[in-house]
Amino acid sequence: MAEWLQIGSTKHRGYLAIPESGSGAGVLVLHAWWGLTGDCTDVCDRLAEHGFVALAPDLYAGGATAATISEADVLANAHDSAPEVAEAVVLSAIDQLRGLEAVTGEQISIIGFSLGAYWALHASQVRPDDISAVVTVYGTNAGDYSTARAAYLGHFAERDNFEPLEVVQGIETKIRDANHDVTFHVYPGTGHWFAEPSQSEAYSARAAELMWDRTLAFLKEHLR
Repeated sequence: MAEWLQIGSTKHRGYLAIPESGSGAGVLVLHAWWGLTGDCTDVCDRLAEHGFVALAPDLYAGGATAATISEADVLANAHDSAPEVAEAVVLSAIDQLRGLEAVTGEQISIIGFSLGAYWALHASQVRPDDISAVVTVYGTNAGDYSTARAAYLGHFAERDNFEPLEVVQGIETKIRDANHDVTFHVYPGTGHWFAEPSQSEAYSARAAELMWDRTLAFLKEHLR
């Protein structure tokens, strides 16, 4: 079952997918700079097929989406100029997901893609009691992980101008030094957006499926 709903008291909408069983552990899904596109809602649907309750909030006002890098750059710049708006949406979505009758367990996990990965990592720092696991897909955040209590799984491209490997390795070390369970994978021969089917020039079906298998195993381990 899937539906669109309003995120808390914000003016942003979200996509909610619930498994056939009617309940499951909660997973927040945060989109890349393309906006809340079919790639992101498909992730929610696939998570529901595996027994999770998945909610993807729209981090952009008015449901804007982009089909090209230049369009996405405009949306991301507007987002960057008022990050407090996106943060309010993320935090409201966490509260909303945790409060759903269909969601089991005391904590949820977050999957973030690129721009959304930054917010997934940030949420684990500011809402440590709510977040038990974070999956970051080609996105980083250099914040303070001493406040977090989550486990971390990362998926990164070998050739990525947005997230160079030395930056990725530095974040992994920072999280590990804060005494958290962390595993970052690098996918050979891939570039940014390799896990998003709509990005035909970057998409790698083989890497995306491996990423998916690793993510499911991680979520099942940390959201028992």
